[in-house]
Amino acid sequence: MVAQSDRVVIIGVAGDSGCGKSTFLRRLTDLFGEEFMTVICLDDYHSHDRKGRKEAGLTALNPKANDFDLMYEQVKALKNGQAIDKPIYNHETGNIDPPERIEPNKVIVIEGLHPFYDERVRSLVDFGVYLDISDQVKIQWKIARDMSERGHRYEDILASINSRRPDFEAYIEPQKEHADVVLQVLPTQLIDDPECNYLRVRLIQREGVESLDPVYLFDEGSTIDWRPCGRKLTCSYPGIKMFYGPDVYYGHEVSVLEVDGRFDNLEEMIYIETHLSKTATKFYGEMTDLLLKHREAPGSENGSGLFQVLVGLKMRETYEHLTATATEPKVAARV
Repeated sequence: MVAQSDRVVIIGVAGDSGCGKSTFLRRLTDLFGEEFMTVICLDDYHSHDRKGRKEAGLTALNPKANDFDLMYEQVKALKNGQAIDKPIYNHETGNIDPPERIEPNKVIVIEGLHPFYDERVRSLVDFGVYLDISDQVKIQWKIARDMSERGHRYEDILASINSRRPDFEAYIEPQKEHADVVLQVLPTQLIDDPECNYLRVRLIQREGVESLDPVYLFDEGSTIDWRPCGRKLTCSYPGIKMFYGPDVYYGHEVSVLEVDGRFDNLEEMIYIETHLSKTATKFYGEMTDLLLKHREAPGSENGSGLFQVLVGLKMRETYEHLTATATEPKVAARV
């Protein structure tokens, strides 16, 4: 038996590389604190170094290139309050470095390509989120980064994306089914915008999950289309459109909250906050304050930042619920 104060909560954050996990993790640190939360990158469980993967003809997305037995044993040990010697995958050299000692913490975040792929690892996760970036948006983001910052050619960028696509569709994307929340980033529907300067972002929240009360807009369970008042929320053309309503996702009942468009003044987000319910905030304006802490971060001006904050608040609520009620680690199967 583990005392309530010793309860370790495991959070899973899944998604492809370049999908915004780093920004999301910074927002989680705001809520849990650096001393309270330990982040483990699941790339450290690659079973081959970069050269070995190339010789074997494997990408890092392929499960054969990852040691799920070790991943399970070490995440389980941390959840049981035991320290581990975690391997380190060195992204600069492509080598596997000597292991580092990781002590258990109040919150352990496992983030990367495969947090929900292995059923054993998935069973240890208390709250899981999948960051789902559509192909069109992903290509535009990668082009903007790699062409401007790294000098890559357009043709090479597309070739890189296409070479990863089969493994992504086979092994990464199906994990969406097992997430409690999916944060989906899509091209806008407000205007024709092939460069994806404006985005439509959806927060897909699974119903019936213990300790997760989905956030809703205006009236729980209703279907709402809302264009906020321009006098209270400054939005230049093409404006902002919000949606809330029930849906079915991978056979599960879900609640969907959606923002299409871009915010001009983040201080005015308090207007949106007052129309949302079950946000798990502790005081008036907390959601807006958390968003403003990283006002320059990618996605802050659209629904990405807003929903990252909301998901973080729900994770904090889950942690408080589990540590207040549990006396031993919960191993809940995700089906």
